[in-house]
Amino acid sequence: MASVAFLGLGVMGYPMAGHLRNKGGHDVTVYNRTKAKAEQWVGQHGGSFAATPAEAAEGKDFVFSCVGNDDDLRSVTTGPDGAFKSMKKGSVFIDNTTASAEVARELAAAAEARGFSFLDAPVSGGQAGAENGVLTVMVGGEQEAFDKARPVIDAFARMVGLMGSAGAGQLTKMINQICIAGLVQGLAEGIHFGKKAGLDIEKVIEVLSKGAAGSWQMENRHKTMNAGKYDFGFAVDWMRKDLGICLDEADRNGAKLPVTALVDQFYKDVQAMGGKRWDTSSLLARLEK
Repeated sequence: MASVAFLGLGVMGYPMAGHLRNKGGHDVTVYNRTKAKAEQWVGQHGGSFAATPAEAAEGKDFVFSCVGNDDDLRSVTTGPDGAFKSMKKGSVFIDNTTASAEVARELAAAAEARGFSFLDAPVSGGQAGAENGVLTVMVGGEQEAFDKARPVIDAFARMVGLMGSAGAGQLTKMINQICIAGLVQGLAEGIHFGKKAGLDIEKVIEVLSKGAAGSWQMENRHKTMNAGKYDFGFAVDWMRKDLGICLDEADRNGAKLPVTALVDQFYKDVQAMGGKRWDTSSLLARLEK
């Protein structure tokens, strides 16, 4: 059993922290910007909650975070009441936020200067993956810190991989989002085309899903897409945030992302339709408007 803190109890962090407590058997202290959510988590899972990230992190072996963006991450780490102020030497900070590689490198350097380790460890698998404890975790950082943290991360993951030095986890997550963007647009166009052609979409997908066009998105989203229901996963607002990170990084490293840039604009159209909180499969709604 390890002494653990978890900062940020959103749709991902809430169940992830729960797995650390229940499946991992760890002593977990949580922090959330909205105190009521932290109280609710403790009422459901046990453990304890703290008033600030610094208080939550004090004396802990491992501190996890899953917040909104770079600024939120800086706030809970190096901010006035941030966790970095109280973390003990030799501990490990594991950040599960999808953020920039730049902030990951910045915080890794800040952690090293204070005598503890930082791992950027964004996740893939969505809300369902978090709730079922089967997330894919892409990690950047030093091997020693990764080896120390891996058994703890395993409580909410089915796949954990060290991708390289600080920032490599975030860069890998960017590739994940780049691939998903094009894939979902292709699936949306395929379903749209099939409907216009008068085909039975269920029969079409039953066949195609077993061939080269098959994917997780096809298996898990075609029914809801076909029904015009878009409240089953990762929100469009969050996807646009992630794609913005990808496109900014591409500007820095010279990568060409024409499809990603185009799909980002398609998601902007979905936002304008009132779909900010629809899931990413709502690209089909744009084609059907």
